[in-house]
Amino acid sequence: MFDVFHCVCILVVRLPPHDLGPGKPAPKLILRQHVEAMKPGLVIVDLAAETGGNCELTRPGEKSVHNGVTIIGHTDLPSRLPIQSSTLCSNNITKVDTHLGRDQSRFLVNLENEVVRRSILTHKGEVLWPASAPAMNPQTTQAAQKPPTKIEKPVVALTPWQESVRSITLISGRVGTALALGKFTGPAFMNLTTTLALAEMIGSKAVLERDSCPASPLMFGGLFVMGGVWVPHTIPQVLAAASVFLANVNIFGGFLITKRMLDLFRRPTDLPEYSWLYTIPAAIFGGGFVWASSTGLGGLVQAGYFLSTLLSIGALTGSSPNGTALGMLGVGFGIVSTLFAVGFSPETLGQAAEVTGLGAVIDVGIGQRVSPMQLPQTVAALRRVVGLVAVMTSAASVMAEGAGHAGNLNLATAYLGVLIGGITFAGSILAFMKLAGRMSSKPLVLPGRHLINSSLLAANVGTFTAFLTLAPASSAIAAGCLAGNAALSFAEGWTTSAAIGGPDMPVLVTGFMLDNILLTSVGSLIGARIDGADIQRRAMNRSSANVIFGGKAPTVASELIADERLGEGIDRQQDYLVMACLAIWILRICADAVGMAVAKAQYAINDMVATLRSTGINCRSGIHPVTGRMPGQCRVLLAEAGVPYDVVLEMDEINDDFGETDVVLMIGANDTVNPIALEPGSSIAGMPVLIVWKAKQVIVMKRGMAAGKAVELMISLR
Repeated sequence: MFDVFHCVCILVVRLPPHDLGPGKPAPKLILRQHVEAMKPGLVIVDLAAETGGNCELTRPGEKSVHNGVTIIGHTDLPSRLPIQSSTLCSNNITKVDTHLGRDQSRFLVNLENEVVRRSILTHKGEVLWPASAPAMNPQTTQAAQKPPTKIEKPVVALTPWQESVRSITLISGRVGTALALGKFTGPAFMNLTTTLALAEMIGSKAVLERDSCPASPLMFGGLFVMGGVWVPHTIPQVLAAASVFLANVNIFGGFLITKRMLDLFRRPTDLPEYSWLYTIPAAIFGGGFVWASSTGLGGLVQAGYFLSTLLSIGALTGSSPNGTALGMLGVGFGIVSTLFAVGFSPETLGQAAEVTGLGAVIDVGIGQRVSPMQLPQTVAALRRVVGLVAVMTSAASVMAEGAGHAGNLNLATAYLGVLIGGITFAGSILAFMKLAGRMSSKPLVLPGRHLINSSLLAANVGTFTAFLTLAPASSAIAAGCLAGNAALSFAEGWTTSAAIGGPDMPVLVTGFMLDNILLTSVGSLIGARIDGADIQRRAMNRSSANVIFGGKAPTVASELIADERLGEGIDRQQDYLVMACLAIWILRICADAVGMAVAKAQYAINDMVATLRSTGINCRSGIHPVTGRMPGQCRVLLAEAGVPYDVVLEMDEINDDFGETDVVLMIGANDTVNPIALEPGSSIAGMPVLIVWKAKQVIVMKRGMAAGKAVELMISLR
């Protein structure tokens, strides 16, 4: 880097300044050796001298010379601009005077001079009409003519039907190719193919875009443990049947809720969709799998796992409705492959059909009644189901096989499955109760919580050691250790109330425990959602440990005047709203307990947006990354109310335009727009914020008059 910049300094005549960061010293870009490499006579005007300068040799407020290079470090450039503009204007007038005539001793008007002729309006009392354009050289005109353009045939766009048929044909061809490879190769080849495809697609970070279905792999695990009877009659069989039932509750409800939420974003101008065409590749897979398996499975099971994995990735990156349809195909292909892999008895299949049908009926009814306002607590409830399914599947697998016949790896993964699943289950219950308003949303800080969590963790280590050493000799000890582990994990989930990535880890652990490639592949995809949680964590300026175990960043004392009303009254703010004529920006920032969802403010926002846009006012919405109780909830609420999707922008898309904004309506939590985030050492230092304070007027909307982190904002606005 030094050699490149060193050479640039030798060759250039001027260097551009570097943008300054708020509250930060100017970066040193031009070092001493760079200045010494420049030619004598060059000038550096350091526009960042006020904050230290971009040049290492800059002296703020002074003009210095080093090795023949002049370095200007003025810190009062704004006050010098009027003088500079006056100087430029006088120079321009002087230059015009020189064109009026050659004789400098008297004032002449040379009408043959093109500059003079085109600048003069009257001469000797007569009005001079604008001069005609000078005649062009015919040869130059002919040479300047553009060559004849080639007439191209217009490109005919494909209709929605043609697009759908092309997509379905491609998917159907790939399904047939995968089945052929599975039939005529073998398990080893298909395993390598699956690994190669995952390495390529996951490497492109496709899994960072969407959520997936964590319950379907756990349902596969329950199928492996279900007994060959119509009605379960042992504890492991009951646990397995319950896990399959709960997994289906999650699957059917998840797909239905996803479709309902995505339909909210459909606009009247959107092209028609043909989701029913996806039944064609489903029929090809089902019929082809049954026909090909009549002469032996070969690599068909691995081919089904391969397709299920790829379709799961496609569901992550697909849009509505393609993403949901691909997810359904992936789950269906995985179930069919699992059933053929094990060769379940008719009784087992009948039992699975019973619990699947019951779970589907129950959750379809739930999914039809869920409103966008209830979406966060519904998701928390579904995550609670995932944790409980992981606990049941892990315990049932050990009890059905017998601890004495299971290896240490299987015992360890079963224990971890119960532990992580229990933490997820209890933490999701707490999240559901807070989101549903059934308990206070304030942080529950237990006295000595770190000591409590450490003691619970030590108890986990003790039961884990006993489980590995004593469980193989006694089924009662194995059951007792698993029951104790479940109780401890429930307590830990409640005390920490943290489930970041928790709903996903049981899937991956269960996959390794059952030695099933499909569970492992899909579990790894779901585990990638940790990156999504990391994005949310960084947007809140919180560390992972801080989120999991609670706590807040240290605060900086503020000199505040008690009971002082800052800002202006609502009557004055209404005047600002009436006067706004250039741009209105509506910000939806809600991380509070109730917020816009409970107040149903999205409907009022939609009415206001429609009214303002009908009069030609530019009205848009800005959303902070941690808006709402879950990613995307704010967009869903606004879409439900009818707010146009194209006026709802992310923080990075809207931040640069606040300087040209007349009025900002700030709805909800104020820490996401607080300028003290730019001050080192503050309680939210480094947190990305919406820079609304650059607007001409900011109207703050809060549920209560509690100061919180909004006080510093009000001081800066005052």
